[in-house]
Amino acid sequence: MKYFAIGRQSRNYVTLKAATLMAPDSIFSFASFELDIAAYELRQNGQAVRLERRPMDLLILLVERRRQLVTRGEIVERLWAPGVFVDVETGLNTAIRKVRHVLQDPSDAPVFIETVPGKGYRFIAEVTLIGARGEAGITIAVLPFDNLGADPEREYLADGLTEETIASLGQIDPERLSVIGRTSVMAYKRTHKTLAEIGRELGAAYLIEGSVRTEGARLRITPRLIRVEDQVQMWSTSYDSEPSSLFAFQRELSTAIAEQIRLRLSPERLNALSRPKTKDPEAYDYYLRGRYFWNQLSPATTRRAMEYYARATERDPEYALAWSGMADAFASSPITADQAPLKVAAQARNAAARAVAADPNSPDAQTSAGLVHLWLDWDWPAAALAFRRAIAIDPSYSMAHRMLGIVLAHLGVHVESRSAFRRARELDPLSATHHALSAQGAFAARDFAAAAQFAQQAVAIDPEFWVGYFQLGQAHERLGNREEAFAALNQASRFSGGNSKPTAIRGYMFGKMGKIKEAQDVLDTLEAVSNERYIPPFAAALVHVGLDQAAAAFQHLERALDTRDVHLMFLPIDAKWDGLRPDPRFQSVLARCAFSKESE
Repeated sequence: MKYFAIGRQSRNYVTLKAATLMAPDSIFSFASFELDIAAYELRQNGQAVRLERRPMDLLILLVERRRQLVTRGEIVERLWAPGVFVDVETGLNTAIRKVRHVLQDPSDAPVFIETVPGKGYRFIAEVTLIGARGEAGITIAVLPFDNLGADPEREYLADGLTEETIASLGQIDPERLSVIGRTSVMAYKRTHKTLAEIGRELGAAYLIEGSVRTEGARLRITPRLIRVEDQVQMWSTSYDSEPSSLFAFQRELSTAIAEQIRLRLSPERLNALSRPKTKDPEAYDYYLRGRYFWNQLSPATTRRAMEYYARATERDPEYALAWSGMADAFASSPITADQAPLKVAAQARNAAARAVAADPNSPDAQTSAGLVHLWLDWDWPAAALAFRRAIAIDPSYSMAHRMLGIVLAHLGVHVESRSAFRRARELDPLSATHHALSAQGAFAARDFAAAAQFAQQAVAIDPEFWVGYFQLGQAHERLGNREEAFAALNQASRFSGGNSKPTAIRGYMFGKMGKIKEAQDVLDTLEAVSNERYIPPFAAALVHVGLDQAAAAFQHLERALDTRDVHLMFLPIDAKWDGLRPDPRFQSVLARCAFSKESE
């Protein structure tokens, strides 16, 4: 057995060091838990969780030192009195086990506490400082800038400034300031609602509204800060600038807002805001145009976005945001547009790598790297790590929270996955995508009723959003609501431009219903289309599962492996495949996918 003897001097050092990391009245949130330091209480979903003194002290220490290695010696010094000999095997290990028990955190697949063999432990979950007791965080929303110029072609500039301002404000004071996401604020473009109504609907304490007027080569930008409570204009100014000075505008605006709402802006944050993302104003303009078209989410506008991103990177080969935009488009295309993964993988990896190399502290770049790991590399732990890095850089970046929710759901870490999705929806409550992929998370957890509710919210926000209808269809299929499932899947096919996923589930349902001819018609359609463009082999495999044709299903799964079909990622979580799970061939396919890299 190992023993530690605790000296007074070292214990005092550890205590003083810890005291500098956490205020005595701090409240920290992680997943469904809150750790209230002053109350010396751990709560889950608002309910107190019983934890003995030493395990509680251990949890506080790990949260204080989150993301850092805490050695076993440091833990012993913190938890036991000076001069005491501690049996590590029965003392420290028992405390660790009790903390893991209340957090429901298995040691072989940890979400909260990672063991560093031979060294100690590390708290790896995302931790958010809610604030001191009685101190609430501040939520701000940047309303769409109005384009007051005569040229409607400059609409991209107003939208781009809105998005860039959201990103800049998200880096001011992440522990106290939450910034509502782009999708939700864009819903108020040209709205007739009052500022009070908008603030209440978004849950925002402050609103920024502004305008952009273009006069030849010059710009006049006029932002205003409004306090929602009484609609008082707290601050306003005008910036007259050339396009090349837009970078300075973002810094000045962020500094002014921080001063008005009494938030600290550390030198590190100020320096980060001061660094221009590109020194080339024309590259910046191309990037804004690319974002404008990318946000319209159609195949045609995505192609135009890619053209502008390419021009931006030609002007500035070190422009991280433009590379990130390209990476996102390439990496997501196999799942959203049935692109052949092997055709886009190299381009996606290159763009993501260029983005991270150009700016490793960009949340966009880290999220792009995560998308590549998720969809193309099939390395889910690496994807989760990239999304966590993005969140650490900018906790208001809702896309990173959403994607973390996706990868955790597929890894079976459902408690933290739900928390990540919830945070994404809080940051961007009117994002149909956040609600639709929350449905996917609930589907992975086999909470099909919740999946249907999230999907219904998605299509209520955007009645033409095909992913929302797809999620609604697959949830209703599991709930046994065939009529509702077919109706939703038909809408998904209509608005997706022929994506294979809703077609495949319809074929699966026909097979399960004994409608052999209809299922075969689906297979014939998939084969005919595959002669013209790439169709994921997974689609035909699913139809054969519905027809109870295991051999044919496995033949198509082998083809899916050969083409790196991204849809194979649904195998571990989709209940439609439960009948084949005991089959050694199924286990062989999963092992070769190696999504969690356990075989390496």
